[in-house]
Amino acid sequence: MTSDDTIVGIDLGTTNSLIGVVEAGFPILLADENGSRLTPSVVYFPSDGGEPEVGAAALRRRVTEPARTIVSVKRLMGKRRGELNLSVGYPVVAAADDRLRIKLDEQLLLPEEVSAIILRRLKAIAEYRLERPVHRAVITVPAYFNDAQRQATKRAGELAGFQVERILNEPTAAALAYGLERLQEQAKVAVFDLGGGTFDLSILELREGVFQVLATQGDTQLGGDDFDRAIAGWLQGEIFANEPVPPLAQARMLEAATLAKHQLSAMDEVEISLPFISGTKSFTTNLTRAQFEQLILPLLERTRRLCLQALADARCAVANLSQVVLVGGSTRIPAVRNFVADIFQREPNTTQHPDESIALGAVIQGGMLSGAMQQLTLLDVTPLSLGIETFGGLMNVILPRNTTIPCKAGEMFTNAVDQQRAMLIRFLQGEREMARDNWELGQLELPFSPAPRGQARVGVQFAIDADGILQVLARDTLTQQDQVLEIRHAAVQVDDEKVESMVAESVEYAFEDMTERQLTEARLKAEELLTAVSTASAQAGELISLEQQAAISQATTAVQSALNSNSLTALKAANAQLDQATETLAAALVEAAMEAAMRRKGLI
Repeated sequence: MTSDDTIVGIDLGTTNSLIGVVEAGFPILLADENGSRLTPSVVYFPSDGGEPEVGAAALRRRVTEPARTIVSVKRLMGKRRGELNLSVGYPVVAAADDRLRIKLDEQLLLPEEVSAIILRRLKAIAEYRLERPVHRAVITVPAYFNDAQRQATKRAGELAGFQVERILNEPTAAALAYGLERLQEQAKVAVFDLGGGTFDLSILELREGVFQVLATQGDTQLGGDDFDRAIAGWLQGEIFANEPVPPLAQARMLEAATLAKHQLSAMDEVEISLPFISGTKSFTTNLTRAQFEQLILPLLERTRRLCLQALADARCAVANLSQVVLVGGSTRIPAVRNFVADIFQREPNTTQHPDESIALGAVIQGGMLSGAMQQLTLLDVTPLSLGIETFGGLMNVILPRNTTIPCKAGEMFTNAVDQQRAMLIRFLQGEREMARDNWELGQLELPFSPAPRGQARVGVQFAIDADGILQVLARDTLTQQDQVLEIRHAAVQVDDEKVESMVAESVEYAFEDMTERQLTEARLKAEELLTAVSTASAQAGELISLEQQAAISQATTAVQSALNSNSLTALKAANAQLDQATETLAAALVEAAMEAAMRRKGLI
């Protein structure tokens, strides 16, 4: 295989990253010069401005120089002001464009620039092992990464010298690694992915050779790093109580917490020793597995609701699952495995290496794209609905939630005001019925020739590519002029917690939202009816009887009264009554128009 044909697969993880390739038809993960396939996702920037250190060497600097050692940078990818809700141990600031940057002396670095350094190290490992250049890559991301986070990941790959062929959802990659395509037809599988910094739960189905993601839920601020912080927080309370904590002590407690977490996966109790943690003060204590499980229980409970919501979204009962697959290093923890078994009422599948399965899936996907492996169809889904605001402040959904991607859909819209010269189109994401309750992705103004109400025609199309990146097109059908908006920086500029609660809110407020939507639609119909009836009555003259005119007048008054009452039931009934009352009027106008046309043609 030539270097141009090779497509490497990369798991760009919060804690560790891996790279691999398909060689001679087999997916393999590539080890560095020391024989390690795992590269810690850590970058150390020397104070003298020398070349950054990456991986294990950088990780050793974390205790002595925490402010210059960048860890868990994946948690900052695509984030903006107000979206970081935890301390990462090094300075993070929001620049003038609101995007988060890492501050090193006078230098401000975007998270993707730091990630690119990690990716360049992985690229060097691959080229060292393969003895040829590599330029093309598949890179994995959490399924719940929004457009801004996916774009940042893609930019990181490009900065590292890769042509990014695909941004692949991590649960989908894990499914490939587990060989789930070999299951019986119509098998359903849950992939529970708990890594260092993110959590995903996806429900997948194999049907007629197509592997489809039915639903996905996740939390991009939950992972093994949070377990470390839970232990470190407990240590801080034991050692310092309410005293100020020196940065070096914080770094040492976090390092001790990580080691204790790893040991407690195999031991029932560990000793934590921190000599000279503060001046001459030393500290030693024991931490039992039971204590550790109590510390992380609130974090684990955050996954339960997401698991149940994904099952509900997929319309899948626990009993209908063929397997529950564990992915991510944090699933080694016995408490996590027991928690998953409790939720899904079965022992989870642990046959694959939890740290390597996502990378292996990325490698398989790269092999499929390059032709080095047999094709298998993979279909992911949109996590939230996409649409536009329409007249009356309604959310008009164009791409429903859980639509399989890549996808494309559009609708035609018309002007709501006479002689309107332009249409301001607001693009929204969310599950609520009213536009104000969803999140604005962007907007554009499409000019068109002045036209009476309802005469202008504007087409709006949403297209999501295989990487989950959104492009919106608006077209004036008269002039065929297009305007295109690509969501490049922030698909949803809100906290991740709000993204994850959107579905829950849509359920909680479903009755109120639907009532308000129906009332708004009834109001719009009423106003349209009143305008139409007023115009038609003026044209009708003596075409209808006095009794019919009186019935129309009475029905019109009822609609006007119902509009003021704010009652949905009354307004629907009044609209129906006016519709019925004007049937004769409408028929008379149509008959008169046909008769006039025939006279013009000399037929009568």
